[in-house]
Amino acid sequence: MPARTAETGRQPRPAVAHAVAVRWRTAAVGLLAACHPLPAAAVTVFTAALAAAAGRSLPGAAAAVGAVAAGQLSVGWCNDRADLRRDLAAGRRDKPLVAGTVRPAAVTRAAALALLVCVPLSLAGGLLAGAVHLVCVAAAWVYNLKLKGTAVSWLPYALAFGLLPAFVTLGLPGGPWPPPWLTAAAALLGAGAHFANVLPDIADDLATGVLGLPQRLGARTSAVLAGLLVLASAAVLVVGPPGRVTAYGWGLLAATTATVLLAGRRPAGRLPFRAVMAVAGADVLLLVVQLRRS
Repeated sequence: MPARTAETGRQPRPAVAHAVAVRWRTAAVGLLAACHPLPAAAVTVFTAALAAAAGRSLPGAAAAVGAVAAGQLSVGWCNDRADLRRDLAAGRRDKPLVAGTVRPAAVTRAAALALLVCVPLSLAGGLLAGAVHLVCVAAAWVYNLKLKGTAVSWLPYALAFGLLPAFVTLGLPGGPWPPPWLTAAAALLGAGAHFANVLPDIADDLATGVLGLPQRLGARTSAVLAGLLVLASAAVLVVGPPGRVTAYGWGLLAATTATVLLAGRRPAGRLPFRAVMAVAGADVLLLVVQLRRS
């Protein structure tokens, strides 16, 4: 224990400064963990790749990526803050708010600040493009606050993912909408990600009264449905664009099928969601090639 000064009985200033630094560092780590960093990073990287492939200028691409990053941060923090009571009831010590590494008020402020930053960055690409992205973010917030425990829990995911390519392309000169195959592939991937992401928490969700569609269907059915949706997304991405299917496209379909079958053998763990992330990464590579060719 740090020694105290004879005159005041207080800890020396270096010890106090160190303790404050440790508290701030712990809170910062907790805040980062509470934003759901893996999916937030995945969506942000997807946006960056899409912006580069679509031909957005460097400032335009930077604004789009910043808008999506801010939006994802706000959504992640909103999610953990909204779920705090249920996470406490389920004893989710893996959650920073439950573990006490970050305070609820700090997460609330961070979510609000990220949302405020998201608005001007979204509108930097144009009014319509910005409005589309803000609809995506609003859909995710509505999921967190209202629709997570309903039979239409998949809808905000499909809507937000499906509109994300439009946010990027509408910021291009002339404001073109993305091709329908791209919108469909993104929406299917988003719905699949929802089912895969929920799988590890189905038991806790049922115990705390969360009855979204995956919880109603059960882990096994939800795992199968997640796989089918992800496979459908890859198929649309491969066969949707004009021209012949490339060798990479056929390889992607084969790899996606194998990945889905492997992930389906362990529906209760994190493997299905990680498999979706892996397939999404492969989809992004194909998408970059497709857009460069068009």
